[in-house]
Amino acid sequence: MKGAALAARTVVAVVVLTIGAAAAHAASIPIVAGVTAAMLAIAFVFIAESLAGRARLDRLLWGVVGGVTGLIAGTVLGAVARALGSSTGAMVLAIGSVLGLYLGIAIGVRRGPHLTGLNAALFPRGTTGRTIKLVDTSAIIDGRIADLAATGFVDGPLVVPQFVLRELQQIADSTDPRKRTRGKRGFEVVQRLQRLPGALIEIDEVDVPGVTEVDRKLLEIAKVRSAKVITTDYNLNKLAELSGVAVLNVNELANALKPAVVAGEAMHVHVLREGKESGQGIAYLDDGTMVVIDQGKRWIGQSVEVVVTSVLQTPAGRIIFTRLRDDEPGRA
Repeated sequence: MKGAALAARTVVAVVVLTIGAAAAHAASIPIVAGVTAAMLAIAFVFIAESLAGRARLDRLLWGVVGGVTGLIAGTVLGAVARALGSSTGAMVLAIGSVLGLYLGIAIGVRRGPHLTGLNAALFPRGTTGRTIKLVDTSAIIDGRIADLAATGFVDGPLVVPQFVLRELQQIADSTDPRKRTRGKRGFEVVQRLQRLPGALIEIDEVDVPGVTEVDRKLLEIAKVRSAKVITTDYNLNKLAELSGVAVLNVNELANALKPAVVAGEAMHVHVLREGKESGQGIAYLDDGTMVVIDQGKRWIGQSVEVVVTSVLQTPAGRIIFTRLRDDEPGRA
């Protein structure tokens, strides 16, 4: 596919250069000038092709609409100025057309995606074959989204709105050293996502006028674009469920991938500290799962063999309740 595209570009370039040289000869101007003009035109077209291939379909459409509208408006204004008797009428007409084209494209690309109602009608869910995923601040700071994208289990388009980056900047500028560290780690995660081969991530300037809360903005955009929200925030997860927005919770995915533990299963754990209830001991598995050991307080600092009595699933993760298998601890 890449070879065919390269061959097509080569043929187009040769044809355009030939036309440029022939046009220069016919106009009795240096052939170098014609070839140079043709090369500039080729570079412009190839750059536009590259940008169009990476642009969102809605931005591309609004850019074309804005460009055509701006070109017409600029040409009309240039023609009016020419009719008023300007001595440089042709130049004014050309300048008006170029500036109108540029202004129309710029306005269309930047403001067109904000026409949320019209975009929802023009680009309903499923027209691109992929669902947009809006990435929340909490998921960026958490960092595991980059690991998932690197493995290929999460594909694009991953969209990070500008207002999410602004919230991340506020965290990075905090006077609290821990918050500053989290904010900086978030920017590092975004950069890592941008460097991943094949990971389609884009920074979007879309906003929701009149709404100040980041969570509310994400949900409103997700409704309009039929997008999913990637987060680790429990409150945002619940709010999205009430709003009818699909959520990809990284914590829930991590919990689902943890090995299953059933009642009666034996395991060796290292008791680290005292539990909340009297006599309890607390240990942790390698994946961070908390293990509560009945009457395990006296074995703090030692490894014991325990038997699972029950498993409690919470929004923050699993908690495994156990009892000592024997009166004496089994040494690991």
